[in-house]
Amino acid sequence: MPMVSPVSAWRDPARTDLRATWLGHSTVLLEIDGARILTDPVWADRASPTQAFGPLRFHRAPVSLAELPPLDAIVVSHDHYDHLDADAVGALARRTRTPFFTALGVGAHLERFGVPPERITELAWWEQAEVPRTDVVITATPAQHFSGRGPFDRNRTLWAGWALASRRHKVFFSGDTGLEPAYPEIARRCGPFDLIMLEVGAYHPAWGTIHLGPDQAVQAHAALGGGAFLPVHWGTFDLALHAWDDPILALERAARDTELPLVAPLLGEARVIGDRDDVRRQPQVSWWRDVVPA
Repeated sequence: MPMVSPVSAWRDPARTDLRATWLGHSTVLLEIDGARILTDPVWADRASPTQAFGPLRFHRAPVSLAELPPLDAIVVSHDHYDHLDADAVGALARRTRTPFFTALGVGAHLERFGVPPERITELAWWEQAEVPRTDVVITATPAQHFSGRGPFDRNRTLWAGWALASRRHKVFFSGDTGLEPAYPEIARRCGPFDLIMLEVGAYHPAWGTIHLGPDQAVQAHAALGGGAFLPVHWGTFDLALHAWDDPILALERAARDTELPLVAPLLGEARVIGDRDDVRRQPQVSWWRDVVPA
């Protein structure tokens, strides 16, 4: 999988004060008006209760945890293994004093992995919290999914989408979800969004209520009011029956046929997010077409 290191880019501020670096799956480093927010930090080799078996990464992360810049917040959308990596959370808890924001009930997992309780903020849908020492406000939003890390704890914690608003910019991160009826209300209450990050991988017709897939992600993007579209939750773990590149090929067609403002950077590429016209002016390099399956 082609990738670049973002470390040198992170040393310079984004020209629009909004930049996103996709680090694999649903892990994105957002830079929004000077604040740095990391979503769903997963560095594990497998999305599994054990590193002995389970879905294996297609690629390494483009940076190590030690190479991350100082963070202002970490958002954990829900407790599934491909979104909540115990070792990565434990390492971030030890290395930094960064606060964690997560859905109701997930804080118990974070505490068990080493995060001090005073650094954890749990939110129910529509609840808000301010990121300390920034002007960013985080809102947990409705989503259609489920939770659980074992056979006996299904749906004992909440899952959520996430709206992040600063003085100048607004970003939406779907977490894992199906096509959520509340998206127009989310757009009205939390938008308009400059950047929309939607999960597009690990889908199947039988899973319509818990994952989007590319076609429903395009519908979700429209329901959320538009904005630059960064696909996440694809290309890192084999979690479904489709080919690894099916989601991005479908989105590439949609971008060609409907002028979808697609932003699909290389792994580790720190992509500046401008307005819709700026996104369309930036040529989208179809790097995935040059990937040779192992």
